[in-house]
Amino acid sequence: MINITLPDGSVKSFDTGVTPMDVAKSISEGLARNVISASFNGTKVETVTPLSEDGALVLFTWRDDEGKQAFWHSSAHVMAQAIEELYPGVNLTIGPAIENGFYYDVDFGDHSISEKDFKTLEMKMLEIARGKHNFKMHPVPKAEALDFYKDNPFKTELIENLEDGTITFCDHSTFTDLCRGGHIPNTGLIKAVKILSVAGAYWRGDENNPQLTRVYGISFPKQKELTAYLELLEEAKKRDHRKLGKELELFTFSQKVGQGLPLWLPKGAALRERLENFLKAAQKKAGYEMVVTPHIGQKELYITSGHYAKYGEDSFQPIHTPKEDEAFLLKPMNCPHHCEIYKSSQWSYKDLPKRFAEFGTVYRYEQSGELHGLTRVRGFTQDDAHLFCTPEQLDKEFKDVIDLVLYVFGSLGFDNFTAQVSVRDPENPDKYIGDVANWEKAEQAIINAANDKGLDYVIETGEAAFYGPKLDFMVKDALGRRWQLGTIQVDYNLPERFDLTYKGSDNELHRPVMIHRAPFGSMERFVALLLEHTGGNFPIWLMPTQAKILSLSEKYEKYSEKVLNLLENHEIRALVDHRNETIGKKIREAEMQKYPYMLIIGEQEAHENKVTVRKHGGEDLGMMGLEDFAEIIKDDITKTLKSF
Repeated sequence: MINITLPDGSVKSFDTGVTPMDVAKSISEGLARNVISASFNGTKVETVTPLSEDGALVLFTWRDDEGKQAFWHSSAHVMAQAIEELYPGVNLTIGPAIENGFYYDVDFGDHSISEKDFKTLEMKMLEIARGKHNFKMHPVPKAEALDFYKDNPFKTELIENLEDGTITFCDHSTFTDLCRGGHIPNTGLIKAVKILSVAGAYWRGDENNPQLTRVYGISFPKQKELTAYLELLEEAKKRDHRKLGKELELFTFSQKVGQGLPLWLPKGAALRERLENFLKAAQKKAGYEMVVTPHIGQKELYITSGHYAKYGEDSFQPIHTPKEDEAFLLKPMNCPHHCEIYKSSQWSYKDLPKRFAEFGTVYRYEQSGELHGLTRVRGFTQDDAHLFCTPEQLDKEFKDVIDLVLYVFGSLGFDNFTAQVSVRDPENPDKYIGDVANWEKAEQAIINAANDKGLDYVIETGEAAFYGPKLDFMVKDALGRRWQLGTIQVDYNLPERFDLTYKGSDNELHRPVMIHRAPFGSMERFVALLLEHTGGNFPIWLMPTQAKILSLSEKYEKYSEKVLNLLENHEIRALVDHRNETIGKKIREAEMQKYPYMLIIGEQEAHENKVTVRKHGGEDLGMMGLEDFAEIIKDDITKTLKSF
């Protein structure tokens, strides 16, 4: 007999060899019908895997993220089989589940696939799925695995890097694939599929390797869920920040300037400035001091910090001075510069904490195929700050930063979020710098602060930065998509590497603790997310133009200018549309440009010193005086802009 511990803490005894599905049936037939995957002692297992020792079992359904991952991973197998049957002679490589769906990287050889082929591939997948084929895992000796894939150089490369005795295949129907496991019981659970797109992808992400075709798909246990997802995709297309950025005249890109280097247009620059001023005001209240650092730094700076060793491949190559033996890098991070600012003075414990903030532009080399609008660029501005404090001050300072992040989220409408405590992977120490004792102190400090603040958080092993653990905020946008937004990190290592000190009350020198924080993350990615979350309908306090004045004819230009001046006196940002166009066209274009309010001026409005107010979206608020309209704007701002 073995003892199985369930998530509610209850323990049940079963005969050795019991499967997760047997356990589900012992609980209820309803649960057994819905279970699609499982984990045992933290490791993914099949629902038919025999269990031979005591342990903790978690059963997953479609409602769980882990269940979806197993469903989509299994669907990738089905797609791979369909591709092999439709395109004989292709070489399959890898096919993982992703956040929404799955993909498979394929060397199509002499074949090609395009959007016109998607329907055929979908029908073939459904045909295979209807066979209700069981997924069966089995171990394979390394020599046998290499022989099986002797004509596939990609699978062969993967197998050569595996230890004999750890290699497993998964079979279903007539198809076999190299696989670690984690499947649904059978293909019959897959009721709806959609091939979403194809794209180029280098083998193992290396541009020096062969280019493959990546086929993206998604699947569901019910057709209505696929229909709802496709409707969500259509809404996402409407909210695509690249589309909205062009329509709202916020930013552009130029091939001559370079890929991944955004150019901010006047309206976009005004939006950025307003975001910066919003955060600067909060930072000033919180005791931050603004600093400015160069866009480049000597290579030695980043060798000292460890960034060159960890990010060297993702950085632009060194810039060598023409006459002197110097090498500079485009700045990949702001923190080494801030360490040097701290080091430029001598500090006492009475001077701490020191909080240095900067909207600093940094540069990372991204492959051209990975660039995507503002979300993946080569040059971006971080709302960076680095706090230097005593160990005794760490808890309060970290919690104060959490308050600042929550203030940013609340003022910009990001109400649905969870927190992630990202810690090191003790099995992979080479990924990190610094000693274990400092890592343990830093990790515990973050967990304590998250608990004290009542955050809903999970702990993710292996997701820490190379120099310290961090608290990441995972935000869900209006379409239910998850984004990592805002991060706070505790760092004992850079103060050590830069030999940073302060004089303690004992008159001895001590190391400060460093906190890295960036509520926005990067201005570029944040604006992209904000565009897609709001659909371009930003909070009223953030809008570059809060009202558009639309006159019915040129006769009312003088009164329109008077209205504009009065609004400016109330600190309301407005523009006048004097064009000789119909009022209908002016309203339609103002709607497209997302102006929150339209003030329509005709003969009656001019005569009575009033305006007719129309809200974005079509709501008519009627005719009113400017003082009343100013109060509406102020109330809107009060509702959305939180106090800090």
